Amino acid sequence: MKVTIKEVAQAAGVSPATVSRVFNDTVPVDEETRARVLAAAAQLRYVPNAAARSLITSRTTTVGVLIPELSGAFLSQVMLGLDNAARRRGFHLLVSSAARDFSAATDALHAMRGRVDGVIIISPELDPLPLLGELPDEQAVVLVGTPERHTLAAVVAIDNAGGAAAMVRHLVRHGHRRIALIGGPVANADARERRQGYLTALGDSDLSFDESLEVWGDLTEDGGYEAAHRLLAHGPRPTAMFAANDSMAIGAMNALREAQIAVPEEMAIAGFGDLPVGRHVYPSLSSVHVPSVELGRLALERMVFAIARQGQAGHTHDRLECTLVLRGSCG
Repeated sequence: MKVTIKEVAQAAGVSPATVSRVFNDTVPVDEETRARVLAAAAQLRYVPNAAARSLITSRTTTVGVLIPELSGAFLSQVMLGLDNAARRRGFHLLVSSAARDFSAATDALHAMRGRVDGVIIISPELDPLPLLGELPDEQAVVLVGTPERHTLAAVVAIDNAGGAAAMVRHLVRHGHRRIALIGGPVANADARERRQGYLTALGDSDLSFDESLEVWGDLTEDGGYEAAHRLLAHGPRPTAMFAANDSMAIGAMNALREAQIAVPEEMAIAGFGDLPVGRHVYPSLSSVHVPSVELGRLALERMVFAIARQGQAGHTHDRLECTLVLRGSCG
């Protein structure tokens, strides 16, 4: 049978109201009494009623997370960071994969209303401002991956432009002057920032931008494979390729292998993201490491801070640095 709050109170030698205060954290309780109540609850295996607790505290201890898709190595690492931090903080996650389509995203946000204490939005391909307009004014919000500052939400992002620029400068130092970019979708904020880093590095190295060396992919291996074939079809061909993510870089490597172009002797390749699979292709893929687990952890910590301040997350803008991981694919 389910253990009741009265049974915990009797075992701890306190009133049911005191047990309620301990678990709902509504009124301060001295440490000795708190420890006695928690020990009794653990011995009896008492589990607080979540619905009743929510009515008392006006909190659900649940955070909504809006993501573009349920698959993908990068997102899985971000979610790992979010989940680990949520568990440590005593929160649960309610996840919806609807952030590629505005209508679906707003439906998901409406469905979360009243069920979550705050929402973390990972939406690189949607303008977050209209999404914020779909939320209650007091809703705690953290935006992940958004390059711009926002006064209505905290932002946690990575330094896409800095990481891309560092990799392109590395290729320049290795003697490359015709460096192609396999970019991502124009609507994707991460891809736009990585393109800007590519352009910045060219300018810093006194290299002119050549439109014929820029092709677009869809952030998949197939997209990188097709993009590399387009680059090879129009001469003079580049001596290095920088892809906006690792999946496209690996697809490009497959295209070069079919064309019997040796990597890195005849063509250097570099990606972005440092996915685990990059270590196991041949030659191993040079990439820009993204602190994806840390990104998720920090987003959750900012969310906890916002919830504590009744939705006021402040104007914080955290930008995490990326680092180069140099392997065999670029010499």
